[in-house]
Amino acid sequence: MDWISGIQKAVDYVEAHITEDLDYNEIAKQAYSSPFHFQRIFSILCGYTLGDYIRMRRLTLAGNELTSTNMKVLDIAVKYGYDTQESFSRAFTRFHGVSPSQVRNGANLKSFSRLFVKLTMDGGHMMDYRIEIQDAFPIVCKKINCSAQKEMPGADLARFWRQCGADGTIETLAGYIPEDNIFGKCIVGASFGKDAADSNYPYAIGGYYNGEPVAEPDLTVEEIPAHTYAVFRCEGKMPEAFTRLYHQVSSEFFPASEYQPCGGTDFEVYPSPDVDDPGYTCEIWIAVEKK
Repeated sequence: MDWISGIQKAVDYVEAHITEDLDYNEIAKQAYSSPFHFQRIFSILCGYTLGDYIRMRRLTLAGNELTSTNMKVLDIAVKYGYDTQESFSRAFTRFHGVSPSQVRNGANLKSFSRLFVKLTMDGGHMMDYRIEIQDAFPIVCKKINCSAQKEMPGADLARFWRQCGADGTIETLAGYIPEDNIFGKCIVGASFGKDAADSNYPYAIGGYYNGEPVAEPDLTVEEIPAHTYAVFRCEGKMPEAFTRLYHQVSSEFFPASEYQPCGGTDFEVYPSPDVDDPGYTCEIWIAVEKK
């Protein structure tokens, strides 16, 4: 399944269960992906987060029910996932620009339409990539858990990177990296996919492991299963360059390629912390399989 059809299948699942307590893990499974990876690709391709899509669709449908039924405002609020009428009214007013009572008196509403993913004629761009077939290998890392039950905010990851830089974790990790390995002396961000034993899909900052005893209690050694990787070169200031490349990979490379993401562990490979440099160069490793 390619990313285009995978996202559409996930959107169809959201729409079919829009009044239920949606589980991000179940949504991502529709695209054969981890919640972390699916949310990242969804926001890059669509320009808004999965959580934003769900919220705007629910408020659109709630507005429709206010104008077409005699249901109580509280009943509509509960139906679309709000605990109280007050919290619903606040969210409704922010989205529509008018309150539920004003709608009942004839005020205009806003509408956010259902998403239909289409493959359009685009592209014609050069993209450097290579295919790497890797046996299982170890990394040493520090992890945070990304809950499958809620949206994973990018701000949390940025904070995690800043913290690991400030408290010496990244410097410590660099000391466990051997000279000769697939990532060189680079620090990596690891997005664990469905191969991860942890059901919360952890994200980690780490590096290739040299096998020396790990003394730090907050660091772990993780065995990465054998995978085939599509490796893409990313150039430019972060995170803008990273977002542009992921959009191009998802919307151009995978629909036209013989490969598709397989939900394994993906890596962002960073040679230095100078991510604000317009000439910065790094790599993205995406675990893939043939369609």
